[in-house]
Amino acid sequence: MKSMSKDAKNFYKNLWTLVLPIAIQNFISNAVNSMDVFMLGLVGQSELSAVSLANQFQFILFGFFFGINSGITIMAAQYWGKKDTKAIQKIMGIAIKISMAITGMMALGGILFPTQLMGIYTNNTELVNIGAKYLQIIAVSYFLMSFSQSFQATLRSVERAGLSTIISTVALFLNVSLNAVFIFGLLGAPKLGVIGVAYATLISRIVEFVLCLYFYLKGTVCTPDMKDLFGHSAVLMGDFLKYSMPALINDLSWTLAFSLYSVIMGHLNADIVAANSVVTTVRDLCAIMGYAISGGASVLLGIEIGKGEMELVKKDASRACLATFACAVVTALIIILIRPLVYILFTLTPVAKGYLEIMMWISSYYVIGQLMNTLLIAGVFRSGGETKFGMVVDIVTMWVISVPLGFLTAFVFKWPPMVVYFVLCLDEFWKIPVVYKYYKSYKWVRNITRDNI
Repeated sequence: MKSMSKDAKNFYKNLWTLVLPIAIQNFISNAVNSMDVFMLGLVGQSELSAVSLANQFQFILFGFFFGINSGITIMAAQYWGKKDTKAIQKIMGIAIKISMAITGMMALGGILFPTQLMGIYTNNTELVNIGAKYLQIIAVSYFLMSFSQSFQATLRSVERAGLSTIISTVALFLNVSLNAVFIFGLLGAPKLGVIGVAYATLISRIVEFVLCLYFYLKGTVCTPDMKDLFGHSAVLMGDFLKYSMPALINDLSWTLAFSLYSVIMGHLNADIVAANSVVTTVRDLCAIMGYAISGGASVLLGIEIGKGEMELVKKDASRACLATFACAVVTALIIILIRPLVYILFTLTPVAKGYLEIMMWISSYYVIGQLMNTLLIAGVFRSGGETKFGMVVDIVTMWVISVPLGFLTAFVFKWPPMVVYFVLCLDEFWKIPVVYKYYKSYKWVRNITRDNI
């Protein structure tokens, strides 16, 4: 049997070093969301459904951050390969300024117009009223994330993923604890229910922001310099917009389209909303390792490109694909095996449980396409600054095919809810052939760094 090459051993070792803290951070984050869903499920199905719909705005916001953070990773990882920390700080500053503008608008919208925004996702008056109260509080936390998200993305790009994990761990465990206290009125606190979940999240975001600010000022990544952080670099701004804007448009278009899936289901019935909130939580929790491989591979490949090791990049990209596919198959099996446990943990109506059973089976194969496309589009391609291809592919797939088919099957053909859900879950498979073909062309392998920034 042929032994593994030295290059392969080094790649998998370095990948694991990055993947483990990223996976832990993602696990904690998703575990907290799972606990939110579980605890609200104990309060009532209406509360569970309302918060699930209200959090679609946070889902959209995370889509925005994913795009902006991709811009950080694309550029910072390659500059880290050159050890140019001055350029990295300027890149982080650009991301923070752009984020502040967007999150400020979203925060104001959630605070001033929560009822109108909830009305986008459902016409159920009870869900709108519950969700609006939750959204009005949690929207305050959006602005704080401008700095904390950009700083943590920078940490991961310069191989400091462990510190990012520590920050998230502290903040998110605080979130879990306060959820229990405020939802159920523990330790003498008032029993706030859904409002308690919002306050718990807001407090945890404040703590996360303070920790990120502390480690930045401590000089964890580079010597703090307000001129570099908030100054203007026309060259880097141009590069950031060139590479991050297609990624941002890509991620926002995908996120908004995926959010429209919730709009479609929200106008079918409350049972499918509840079942979808559970299955999405379970699927994301099970797929954590696959997403972490994508994030880790993007950083490692970017560093190798920054060093000029192009042939090694091609080989390591192939290794990342093998690792992700193996992880995706294992994830699919886990989703199938834990079905009985999921049915026990969540309090749903018989109709919602019936939906959940079918959704779990669909998710078991859907996750394979999802993880492979995420690795290639958001990981491998972006490591070389290639963001336009993924943008075009996702826009065509989601907005030309999946979303129109969803609306047609739900409201024109009036097909059964589970047939609609099946059609919506074909989105990842429409794009696999064209994505794989582009991957094999290796046009994405490019060094985008500049000298003397």
